[in-house]
Amino acid sequence: MIRWFLRIILILSTLAILGLALFWAFRFEIQYYRNRDIIDPAADCYQVPPRLVASVIWQETRFNPACRGKAGERGLMQIMPGSAREWAKAEQIENFDPRTLFDPATNVLAGTWYLGRAIGRWNTKADPFPFALAEYNAGRANALRWDRNSIQTTGLFTDVIDYPGTRNYVQNILKTYRSFGRPWERW
Repeated sequence: MIRWFLRIILILSTLAILGLALFWAFRFEIQYYRNRDIIDPAADCYQVPPRLVASVIWQETRFNPACRGKAGERGLMQIMPGSAREWAKAEQIENFDPRTLFDPATNVLAGTWYLGRAIGRWNTKADPFPFALAEYNAGRANALRWDRNSIQTTGLFTDVIDYPGTRNYVQNILKTYRSFGRPWERW
């Protein structure tokens, strides 16, 4: 009787551990699925792959809409108020209030616009995403400098990023994006 009880406990423990492991492995997918209603329309509007938007959100905040960065970044995509004002101006939104950046839908729209604009600036590259992500994280001037350095040294763009935080940022987002992308998706 005790043997059966121990076997049942062992089986239940194994199933619980397996369940936690699966949840841990698919936590990005779960969060993306939960937030598709705000990610997909923004991605569609600004022609950015939805999974890239989700990957940026994952890297920035792990889908926590209340996050506030050290430099004043806000919300899911860690948008600076100045960047959000650029978005509001481009979209002709009058009386924009930066406090709305804690609203997930507003934040994702502004962040996706900003990311889409960066992708558009680098669309002559074979893969514009690393350049756009570096610009998103460290600014256009730094991305341009790193691009010049990569051309001069014939190195990979990510290899010449001299801000370790930005280099890791770009590599982590691309890894997440490529790991969870689906080959049949249009992006």
